[in-house]
This record gives sequence, structure tokens and C-alpha cells, in this order.
Amino acid sequence: MKLCKIILIICLASSCSTYAQKIYSADVIVYGGNASAIMAAVQVKKMGHSVIVVSPDKHLGGLTSGGLGFSDTGNKEVIGGLSREFYHRVYLHYQKEESWLWEKKSQFGNKGQGTVAMDGTNRTMWIFEPHVAEQVFEDLVKENQIQVMRNECLDRSKNGIQLNGAKILEISTLSKKHFVGKMFIDATYEGDLMALAGVKYHVGREANTVYDEKWNGVQVGVFQHGHYFKSKISPYKIANDPSSGLLPEISREKPGPNGSGDHKIQAYCFRMCLSNHPENRIVFPKPVGYDPNRYTLYARVFESGWRETFDKFDAIPNRKTDTNNHGPFSTDFIGKNYDYPEASYARRKAIIKEHELYQKGLMYFLQNDSRVPSDVQERMKTWGLAKDEFKDNGGWPHQLYVREARRMLGKYVMKEADALGKTQVPESIGMGSYSLDSHNAQRFVTEEGFVQNEGDIGVHPDRPYSIAYGSILPKEQECQNLLVPVCLSSSHIAYGSIRMEPVFMILGQSAATAAVLAIQQNTIPQQLPYSLLKERLLQGGQVLTY
Repeated sequence: MKLCKIILIICLASSCSTYAQKIYSADVIVYGGNASAIMAAVQVKKMGHSVIVVSPDKHLGGLTSGGLGFSDTGNKEVIGGLSREFYHRVYLHYQKEESWLWEKKSQFGNKGQGTVAMDGTNRTMWIFEPHVAEQVFEDLVKENQIQVMRNECLDRSKNGIQLNGAKILEISTLSKKHFVGKMFIDATYEGDLMALAGVKYHVGREANTVYDEKWNGVQVGVFQHGHYFKSKISPYKIANDPSSGLLPEISREKPGPNGSGDHKIQAYCFRMCLSNHPENRIVFPKPVGYDPNRYTLYARVFESGWRETFDKFDAIPNRKTDTNNHGPFSTDFIGKNYDYPEASYARRKAIIKEHELYQKGLMYFLQNDSRVPSDVQERMKTWGLAKDEFKDNGGWPHQLYVREARRMLGKYVMKEADALGKTQVPESIGMGSYSLDSHNAQRFVTEEGFVQNEGDIGVHPDRPYSIAYGSILPKEQECQNLLVPVCLSSSHIAYGSIRMEPVFMILGQSAATAAVLAIQQNTIPQQLPYSLLKERLLQGGQVLTY
């Protein structure tokens, strides 16, 4: 009997110990593993507080380390703080001779997007390989001794969160780990924690009348980039014969009246890192289920005389590219992501796989289909996935480009006029400067019977603009200890500018600064005196006005 009691005590102690190991606490819990999340965590540690990064991903950095190496900088003068520190570290990496494995530094050139690639005066570099970006984030985590819990997906059921009124007490992941914090930051592209906390949000395009905007909503006939059909191309399987049915990748839906709102969101794609070095190139194999007919529309684009295939094979170091969508039919999988923002994890996984197979099929088509012009095909055959990138995924990027998902309806909504630099927003926490940039949201049949895309917008702001503190804050009655620097409060079209990776890093740092100050002041972020926040942001190198 005595032995049984001893065994029972040991078992109970063991059980309690096991349970205790699954409860983690810190002053700030950051949900997400992208660039914004890591910068938020770094800032918390720099301010002397504890932080845990709960990352649904294995790899850190999101799109910044997931193929988007040709940075969307806009005006780099307004990129400050830890965001600029990232690009400084990239610069230092490429000053080393051993960093240039597949080409010499002198061969690379100095072309960036809106800026030089390497800025020797300011010691920053804006163009980089994916693995270099990921290493910078890993270095930051290690140097700041940040605890990162990887592959931990939020339990999106009611069991995944404990609330006390309008405050989050605890969140849980699918692996049954529990995270307790004073403040929480949702830095994911999807905004799952924000949604679970009961914060109101919007998905899709608002009608122009909602915020008195011009470029939101449906925009049929508006062509501000080259991502539309410049020739009259039949959408039907048998050209000009509606009875034959539509070709793949064309919607049967009508686009809707111009300026009206809808549930549609701009297209996603993978930002592929390609190499044309024979020793560092993976030839595109025929993907599972490959059907050449789904690319017939692309063949007709070539028949029309279009020859812009390689216009967005943007050069990054070591004979590689950041390859982005370009033209009327390209890597954007138009219309196949509408349900992604609120989909289950299983459905999201399926959507991601569908995007992967579509894009891999597109590459195989370009290299092998007889309908592709011979000059394009031969040049295309010199390219393949880079062997030394995304090694654990066969060279394929680990992050889908989720250009837009949920957007919070917060304390302040960033609107078109704000993002065009036409207003003075209250309580700046950082700046943006990129154009209002939305990719196509739908591909449809026009009244005349031809195929066309809709939703591609590119309007340049008058000047760099400030981003309001209230845009990362839920309304006070909804949640009082959550900050949202990625799925922030913004209209669809304003988000088209704000959604750039350097800006997400800026906002991650600012969100963390506000979170820590709120803890120190024993208040909630919505009631934090802006004068205190502004002072600390400026100390951290943030640029608040232009």
C-alpha cells in the first residue's frame, strides 16, 4: 500500500511537470514568424522585456526570406529603425568576397526597385538572396536570445483563446501548448489571432462610396500596369465559339459595376528564385497532373505577338532572380484565393498546393510546349530553380505571397487619401511611400466576347505618407491588449501601398514599442500617451514624418 502511494505521488508529480512544460509565459506573445514578427520580438527584448515568438512556420522571415529579394522600397529615406538595420546587415553580408559564389560582385550591377541595389553611402543593400535574408533573421533571434516556438499553429476554435472581457489572457496552439502574456501581437499575414479575439475585420474590396475613394472596388477598363490583355483574344476553347466553353483560368462571373465592392482579393503567387548557372539549376520537371490545355490562353497571348516573358526576372546576387508576375497571363493565379483568408488550415494547404502546381506547370509549359515561341522556349530552358535556395523544399519557396487577407476595422482606418500623401494622419508610427499597388482580382469575358483581367492598380502617392497608430489598434471595446501590424486597419486600396515588407518591419517594431510602453505605464495601448510612444520610436530610429 505504501509503495502504491509512492508510485501515485510520482505519477502525479510527473503529470503536473508535463503539463507545466506546456504553459509558456512572457510579457509579450508575438504570433507569427514573418519579418514583422521577428522585428517586433527584437524590439521587445531591446526594451528589456520578455517575449515569445509563436510561429506557425518553420522558416523565419515570411516573404522577405521567401523569395521577395527585389525589395519594394519606395522612398528608402523613410525606412528607419530595425527595418533599415535589416538592410544594413544584408549590405555587410555582400561586402564579403565569399558571399559571391556564382558570380563576382562586379558582375552583378547595381539595379534595384526605385533605388540602387547597393547603397555604399548609407551602407544598405536592398536586393538579396532568400537564404541571406533568413540568416539575418536567425542571427537577430540568436543575438537577442529570443525564444521561438516553430510550427505552432493557433487553435482557431473557441478553445484556442481565453479572454477576460476585452483582454486576452492566453492563446493555445494545435499541439496543446498554452501561451500567457500581458500583451499580444498578431503579425501574421492572415490575422487569425485578431479574428479569434473577436476583433472586427473586412475581407475583399470595399465600394468606393464606403471611404470616399476612387481606386477601390471594381476597376474594369483601368490598366495601370502591363498586366492586361492588350489584344483581343478569344476566351473560348474553340476560338470565337462560345458553345465550345471557356478555356481554363477564366471566370464565368460578371465583374460587377465599377466602383462596387466585392469579396474578391488580389491574386497570390510564389516569388520564385531562379538560377541560370548550369551548376546551380534545377530543371522544371513535369508536375503531377500537368495539363497543357490550362495554358492555352497563354499560347494565344504569344500568338498575339506579346514578348514580355522575362520582364520581371529581376536580378538578385549570384545569377539568381526574384521572379514575379508580369503580363496578362503569368504566375498570379487569378481568382483562386478568394476563400484563403478565412479558410481552415486544411483548405489553405490545398490552396497553396494548387498555386504551386499551377505555377510549376506554367514553367514546364514555357520550357516544353511547342506553342511557345522558340526564342522564348530556348531562353527559358536556361533557367531553373536555384539549388542552394529552399533546400528542404526542392528549391521551391516556403511562403506563398499572401498579398492581402483580412484587414482589421480598427481605431483608425488608413484610406486612399492617406496613402497618397494628401492628408495628415494622427499619431504617426512609421511611413510608407510605395504606389497603391493591387494585382488583378479576376479574369472575365467582356461584353464584346474577349478575355480581360480586372483589379490591377498602380497609383503613385504625392509624397511619402505617415501611418496612424490607430491603424494597428483594435477598437478599445473589442480588445485591449492586442496590436496588429500586418493585417492592420486599412481599406483595400490603401493596403496596396502599406503591404510592403519594409513597412511591415517598421510596423512590427512600432507595435512592440507600444506594447512594452503600455506594460510599463500600466495602461492599455489605446490609452497610451502618444508623446511617450513618439519619443521612444524616434529613439529607435523610426522615421515618422517626411
